[in-house]
Amino acid sequence: MPTTYSTAPLPPAERADFWHNAVTRTFIPLEVRLLEPIPSAGLLSSDRFGPVQITRATAGPQVASRTRRTIAAGGEGWVTVTLHHRGRGRLTQDGKEAVIGPGEFTVWDSSRPFTKEFPDHFDFTAYHLPRTALHVHEDDLRGAVATPFTAGSGSAGLVSAYLRRLARDASNLDPYAGGRLADTAVDLLALLVQERSGSLRPAAPESARAMVARIKDYVIRNLGDPDLSPERIAAAHHMSVRYLHRLFQDEETTVARWIQRRRLEMCARELARRPGAATVSSVAQRWGFVSPAHFSRVFRSAYGVPPREWRGGREGIAEAA
Repeated sequence: MPTTYSTAPLPPAERADFWHNAVTRTFIPLEVRLLEPIPSAGLLSSDRFGPVQITRATAGPQVASRTRRTIAAGGEGWVTVTLHHRGRGRLTQDGKEAVIGPGEFTVWDSSRPFTKEFPDHFDFTAYHLPRTALHVHEDDLRGAVATPFTAGSGSAGLVSAYLRRLARDASNLDPYAGGRLADTAVDLLALLVQERSGSLRPAAPESARAMVARIKDYVIRNLGDPDLSPERIAAAHHMSVRYLHRLFQDEETTVARWIQRRRLEMCARELARRPGAATVSSVAQRWGFVSPAHFSRVFRSAYGVPPREWRGGREGIAEAA
């Protein structure tokens, strides 16, 4: 269940104190100064998946500062990514300044002072996670804070797109699926931090985890393509097929089996959620299965029943409920 704080029901004179307390409870101790004589309504809505807290924040112009006093009050050891949807923002930390607008994101570290200024009404999504979850060197993280990342191509574009999808789908995720997707988001962020600092070493364990996360995201986005193959995946990520297979050894599966498992999961989910809306063969084809006979065989092997019985059984359960 999301945790929500809103100043809309309050008289304007009471909004500043309430908002300051809500921001501190949601994130970390901060000094918050509202810039409007009559404060606009503000809203914070948060949910947690695995190590990541996802918060949608909308409010009027203000300045939020992390000072030595607020650091002493607690909350050190956190990293936050803010992805802006509306309004401008200016982040200052470690002598660097990043000015960003809609579609861009920045990173800040709660262990050192920073200032975040919002001269306009704003709307952003924040991804708040423990510093230790990233598994990156302190110097690498320092190189990434207060840096404007644009949602273009490359790793920044991948991270931005993934974070958007995670926030968009959060309300429909069960805790297990949400936790797994959040873990992937953390790995992608680690990859971005290391790439930014120039310390990315493909052989390092933490880099391998981030690369696997990047590959999995690519696979999920292309599941419906029947031509998806280890060769194509390796080429898209500028690596050899041999190295791709080596990356998946720690997953205790092969690339092809991982693809098939994800395709089966998507088919099973669609057949259960949309009984009668499409034929079994059309669902299989939508998720990359070329042969209906092959799909029925591997589906039965995975779930113990043919796909038609799976759908029929789910219809019966739904009717009984």
